Amino acid sequence: MRPLWRRLLWLPWRLLWRLLRGVLLVLAAAVLFIEEWGWRPLTAFVGRLATWPPLARLEARVREAPPRIALLLFLLPAVALFPIKLFALWIIHLGHAVLGITVIVVAKLLGTAIVGRLFILTESQLMRFAWFARALGWWRTTKQRVMDALRRSAAWRTARRLKTRWRAWRRRFRGLDEQDG
Repeated sequence: MRPLWRRLLWLPWRLLWRLLRGVLLVLAAAVLFIEEWGWRPLTAFVGRLATWPPLARLEARVREAPPRIALLLFLLPAVALFPIKLFALWIIHLGHAVLGITVIVVAKLLGTAIVGRLFILTESQLMRFAWFARALGWWRTTKQRVMDALRRSAAWRTARRLKTRWRAWRRRFRGLDEQDG
């Protein structure tokens, strides 16, 4: 067992680490929230738009693009939206916070939708880059570890209980509504 003085010195670091880990977990949860509950529906929405013949032809060309062109296409939305986000920050600086934040949110949603769809279309080409395959593997592993930690957290369990109660209440309310009607 460690001497008392070492345990006392170690205590602030352990508390600091717990605090830092909690902050990082919240940030990771925000990223995962955007990816899981933003990426999929937005990508599906853009996929439905791709039934329009001109867009379907464009997607077919993107699917057939060589790996380097696919990488450029995949990175293009982030590069193209960066000046728009800077413009939004300038708008916020001028005192129009709501407008600036709205521009940032709309740009983020648009970028997420387009990048998500491009990822679906170009994943096989992008996986030919060893660095991309490693990065994607790291991301998926990290995402799973964060999700596991999140699911073990008290906040997650509480949110799940509240969600279950809310759904039960809604079902009961709808049942009462149907009986009245």
